[in-house]
Amino acid sequence: MRGELSVFALEGIPEVAAGADLAGLILAAAEVAAAGVAGGTLLRDGDILAVTSKIVSKAEGRLRAAADREQAITDETVRVVATRAYPGGVTRIVENRQGLVMAAAGVDASNTPEGFVLLLPADPDASARALCAAVRARTGLRLGVIITDTAGRPWREGQTDIAIGAAGVAVLDDLRGTTDAAGKLLNVTAPAVGDEIAGAADLVKGKASGNPVAVIRGLGRLVLPLPAADPVTARSGVVDRGAAILLRPSETDMFRLGSAEAEALGYTRGYAAGLAAGLTAAEADLP
Repeated sequence: MRGELSVFALEGIPEVAAGADLAGLILAAAEVAAAGVAGGTLLRDGDILAVTSKIVSKAEGRLRAAADREQAITDETVRVVATRAYPGGVTRIVENRQGLVMAAAGVDASNTPEGFVLLLPADPDASARALCAAVRARTGLRLGVIITDTAGRPWREGQTDIAIGAAGVAVLDDLRGTTDAAGKLLNVTAPAVGDEIAGAADLVKGKASGNPVAVIRGLGRLVLPLPAADPVTARSGVVDRGAAILLRPSETDMFRLGSAEAEALGYTRGYAAGLAAGLTAAEADLP
């Protein structure tokens, strides 16, 4: 039924090293877990695998020696959005090479050897496609894959997991042009189901439980053919565009800068405009 959803962690995945067969590790864990399942099958057609980006990065060799984590963050930064000083240093919210806006460019020093940091996958959607294709080929099942990472949100305390990569899954449930239960036209409604799935998966994966993969069941309506096989589903006409579709271009973002940065930019532009008009700082009523 559409109103039913189940989410469970896939236990038994070992520490992942560079070059690891991630699909093989996931399916081996699923096979062991299936021994205690009626019928001997754990994964089902229409399931979605939510995979923590950390193990994808480890398998892809994205571990970097970095005595100075701040330099690693700088190297991964494309655009600085906001910085805030605190007693122990400076927090940087930036746009990284993947187009994601997040703290520290997604550079992670947790659960890594001393003196090393872990970078996000270079192309999360490509990583998801490769993993999804491998899992589908070995199981014959119509499965989806979402790669998740933890991020904060504007105006909200705490963090949640979001989808940074996806394959075989519609991550945006675009309802624009349809009507609600009262028959009213929906003009902007497009739930970010990829992020919702990532958040739900984190509830069972946890941050320190050693369970980096979760299985989401009950959302088969969102599972799509992979682009290489058939980019459009005959049923819905939805194209698999990965998680990149969730990235809002900075030029259309109403909050592309932090408040202090926007204020400073406005001051600088106003001061320059005043000087260009031939006014002195005093005449322009500027300090």
